[in-house]
Amino acid sequence: MSTETIVGVIGRPHGVRGEVAVELRTDEPERRFAPGQVLRDEGGTRPFTVQSVRDHSGRLLVRFAEVVNRETAEAVRGTLLIAAVEPEERPLEPEEFYDRQLIGLQVRRADGVVVGTVNSVLHLPSQEVLEVETANGPRLVPFVTALVPHIDLEACCLTVADVAGLLDDLQDVDED
Repeated sequence: MSTETIVGVIGRPHGVRGEVAVELRTDEPERRFAPGQVLRDEGGTRPFTVQSVRDHSGRLLVRFAEVVNRETAEAVRGTLLIAAVEPEERPLEPEEFYDRQLIGLQVRRADGVVVGTVNSVLHLPSQEVLEVETANGPRLVPFVTALVPHIDLEACCLTVADVAGLLDDLQDVDED
């Protein structure tokens, strides 16, 4: 049984023949937006079959079979695009992860102490951020190697660097 993952958001129309800009939510656009791929909207009711893809000034422009003119393109603007992904499927690059692989992982400090659980992955303009639920409430951890040096999917955990204030309150650090 496949799982679903958000791979993009339909943006503004480009031209009059239904081509649209897509805001990517995947590190694998060549895989998810290959001609012939069928994506769905968030409710799973509307298919979007990729006909063609091209780069235009750093933006991904996509033509979907179901979006035939500018009017239709305007109507689907803002639609989340969902791809069906097999559970055992992994990203092409070994140091990359799908959100679904990270959510639910235990978060440990370098000394092995469990300090929380990954609740979600936020895709911000500058980088991805892990939302970690700790005993002191949610914390945001930039998802960069310097702060998250080790991920072990088999053990269902990841390690976060010991940086003051990252996973604890600064006053708690000062009291130690």
